[in-house]
Amino acid sequence: MEFRHQSVLLEETIRGLRIKPDGIYVDGTLGGAGHAYHVCSQLSARGRLIGIDQDQDAIIAAGQRLASFTQAKIVRSNYCYMARELSALGIKKVDGILLDLGVSSYQLDNAERGFSYREDAPLDMRMDQRNSRTAYDIINEYPESELYRVIRDYGEDRFAKNIAKHIVMEREKKPVATTGELSEIISRAIPRKIQATGGHPAKRTFQAIRIELNQELTVLRESLDTMIDLLNPEGRLCIITFHSLEDRIVKNCFRKAESPCTCPPSFPVCVCGNKPKGRVITKKPILPSEEEQERNPRSKSAKLRIFERM
Repeated sequence: MEFRHQSVLLEETIRGLRIKPDGIYVDGTLGGAGHAYHVCSQLSARGRLIGIDQDQDAIIAAGQRLASFTQAKIVRSNYCYMARELSALGIKKVDGILLDLGVSSYQLDNAERGFSYREDAPLDMRMDQRNSRTAYDIINEYPESELYRVIRDYGEDRFAKNIAKHIVMEREKKPVATTGELSEIISRAIPRKIQATGGHPAKRTFQAIRIELNQELTVLRESLDTMIDLLNPEGRLCIITFHSLEDRIVKNCFRKAESPCTCPPSFPVCVCGNKPKGRVITKKPILPSEEEQERNPRSKSAKLRIFERM
């Protein structure tokens, strides 16, 4: 299957990076290189683009798309190791970093990857195919209490307890092996009248299992400060999120980096010693235009936030 993905908020992200022709930029979620291609197009021969992705299919597709750009270097890794990967390339600081945290259209539409609740395939959901653990292990091995926690916290599904209960009941008969089986179990756990008004009943649970398996929120939370520290003065960090859990983490981290003082409001002067790292460019997130949402329905939940280093 051809790796395809429509880059969300493309013009807004490229504009937000304020690309310098001789600068060094990192795309930490390279995917099919949609954003990266446009970054490379604005670089001189002295500029550099480091593309990072953990998905082997993305690495192959991006390599083909960026083949004509000598400025591009592609690394198979997780963006949480960005500092280490850059150090190995002799890079200490960069002029811009971007993350597009969405699941690619290829991953969703390729049934074999097990991300989609609309297709029947083995329960996989791995962003990095080198990992041994899959969604199958979570569904069939987690205690009911842990399944409930995952679906409640990462899926924000009000029927999380009932969904977890139904999963455990079914796996006691036989292992839950496919996305189709899991989707049917979830449907039985949610009242029909709710399903008639709300989207696909499995959407939230599939999101939750994917986040848990790939540790998406933990990786994001633990990487943001490091990425800000990697920026040169006036360098920018652009992050596109697709659900409230991600967006909240990014918003709070940016806010803290801009105003890190922990002194009580009653103190006349700051004594904690925490200094701002930069400023938030987007006081409110940038959203896709109505035209983009019509052209690419998967962009509807996207939000872009930008931070600039001092």
